[in-house]
Amino acid sequence: MADENRELGVELGDLGDQLRNREYPVSQDELLSDHGDAELDMGEETATLEEVIGPLNEDEYESADEVEQAIMNMVGDEAIGRKNYSDRTPPAPGEDRQDEGAPDQDDQEGQESF
Repeated sequence: MADENRELGVELGDLGDQLRNREYPVSQDELLSDHGDAELDMGEETATLEEVIGPLNEDEYESADEVEQAIMNMVGDEAIGRKNYSDRTPPAPGEDRQDEGAPDQDDQEGQESF
C-alpha cells in the first residue's frame, strides 16, 4: 500500500495527518501560523509549508485536499527526482527521447546547462 502522506514526490509526513484533522475553512494566515514551519520532504530537498504556499496569498482554504493541491501546484522540479529518468527499455530505432540532463536542466555539478 502506498504511503498516503507521499504524493508526486512530496512527503507531507505528520503534516498530512494534521491537515486532515483540523477544522475548515481556515485562513492562510492561521494555517501558516499553526503549520508554516512544517517541513516537506521532496527527495533530496526540503522546504517549509510557508516557503511553498506562502507566495499564493490565498484568503482561505476550504479543505485539507485544497491545501494539498496548493502544495502540489507550488513545488518545483526538486520533487520529481531525476529529470527525464525512465526505467523503460532504451529508445527504439527512430524514437526521439530526451536524455537525462538535457538543455534547461541542471547538470551534474548543479550548474545550468546553456
